[in-house]
Amino acid sequence: MEEKSTDKVMEENKENEVEQEVIIDEEIKEQNLSSDDEAVTDDLHKEMLQLQQEKDEMYQRLLRIQAEYDNFKKRTQKEKAANQKYKAQDLVTELLPAIDNFDRALQTDVPEEAESYVEGISMVYRQLIDALKSQGVVEVQTVGEEFDPNLHHAVMQVEDSEKPSNIIVEELQKGYMLKDRVIRPAMVKVNK
Repeated sequence: MEEKSTDKVMEENKENEVEQEVIIDEEIKEQNLSSDDEAVTDDLHKEMLQLQQEKDEMYQRLLRIQAEYDNFKKRTQKEKAANQKYKAQDLVTELLPAIDNFDRALQTDVPEEAESYVEGISMVYRQLIDALKSQGVVEVQTVGEEFDPNLHHAVMQVEDSEKPSNIIVEELQKGYMLKDRVIRPAMVKVNK
């Protein structure tokens, strides 16, 4: 009987050894898995950080592009508004020499027989001036005004002690403005 019990004890010892080996193997596997898991986790963390950085860069790029697009839209709207506001500028510039000629023609002395022609020319001149006014064109004020280099072009200076300094004494050519833009400055004589 003792043999059986010894055999039994030996079997139990073998089973215990096998169980211990299995437990040790599992612990080793767990350690290996945990070190593998750490490596995988580190790799995943690095990849996540890289993707986060790429996402942030793309988001910043998107914001810049959106801001550029908004600026483009605002700029084109301003340009359209300016074009609409000053659409008559080219036509006015082309008509100014004709209006100057009308002015000079109306200032000449004519015989009585030509009065009806002068009256007709005067009517056409007034129609042109009215059409320009309807588009926002106004004459630049000159005689008696203070000289402004933004509105006036001084071509001569005179000395008149009766008038204050830097005052316009004579207009040589009319100046015109379209809304708030000077189309042509007035040519003037200015008192020193």
